[in-house]
Amino acid sequence: MQNRLTINDIARLCGVGKSTVSRVLNNEGNVSPQTRERVLAVIEQHNFSPSKSARAMRGFSDKIVAIIVSRLDSPSENQAVRAMLPLFYQQGYDPIVMESQFSAARVEEHLQVLKQRNIDGVVLFGFTGLEPAMLSGWQNKLVMMARAMPQFSSVCYDDAGAVRLLMNKLMQQGHQKIGFIGVSPHDTTTGQLRFEAYQAYCAEHQLTPRMALGELNYQSGFDLIAQVLLPGTDAVICASDTIALGAEKYLQQQNITGIQVCGIGNHPLLKFLFPKTFSVELGYGTGGEAAARQLLTQLGQPAPLQQIIIPGQLAD
Repeated sequence: MQNRLTINDIARLCGVGKSTVSRVLNNEGNVSPQTRERVLAVIEQHNFSPSKSARAMRGFSDKIVAIIVSRLDSPSENQAVRAMLPLFYQQGYDPIVMESQFSAARVEEHLQVLKQRNIDGVVLFGFTGLEPAMLSGWQNKLVMMARAMPQFSSVCYDDAGAVRLLMNKLMQQGHQKIGFIGVSPHDTTTGQLRFEAYQAYCAEHQLTPRMALGELNYQSGFDLIAQVLLPGTDAVICASDTIALGAEKYLQQQNITGIQVCGIGNHPLLKFLFPKTFSVELGYGTGGEAAARQLLTQLGQPAPLQQIIIPGQLAD
């Protein structure tokens, strides 16, 4: 039997007519409880999902896109997704959201299911560990978020530019001994790109680097800031606002003043708790809109693949 069952297959397995299966799927009447129970059991047993054409006949949209986020609780990804949804709705697409949890294997599983169900297109939030071979067959139906990948359209944030914005701001204010708290370079964006941008800026301006690398969480900022508070340190750039929150908490508890802390992401909690902190707005919402528009363009007609970079700006 084919991997993807049809309503006819379900009807044959249950010993009923196709119209009976359709009434069960639509939760309509004129089906005995025993028959309904038998049909539902077969549907569940075979993990049946109506095809797009069947969905259309039942009054649902036959235009569906998937959004695969890395974490459902990611504030930055949530901002991007919220910006995508109205654009998809306007064009008659029903979006579904899935989570990868930074697992390449789970992305492959998701894409296999989406392929079987003939989903029109995908927005995929990228992360370190994804390889082009995993995405074979999706070149014209996929847009990658937050990470560039050859042979695919992508929407990325200007990670290096964000660090340079902060360094320029600090230098203009007279800061010369600027520390950096980052994450492992195994993380391509928050880790490698932002760390390399800090190192490059220090080399260009003859500044002595003072840095520490850890994890992308509050505790890492709290634990690591002491390592960059060398004699004379007057400012610290954190690779994310989450890290900056931890760093600010440490300074507060230790009653250390005179250190200008900066983050990246413009998290409202950072500004609320520590209003003097600088941050860069990366443009998560703008990135989400750009990704949705690019995918819609690709789905509507043959279109060239695009590598889009969203410029950041210093938050107010």
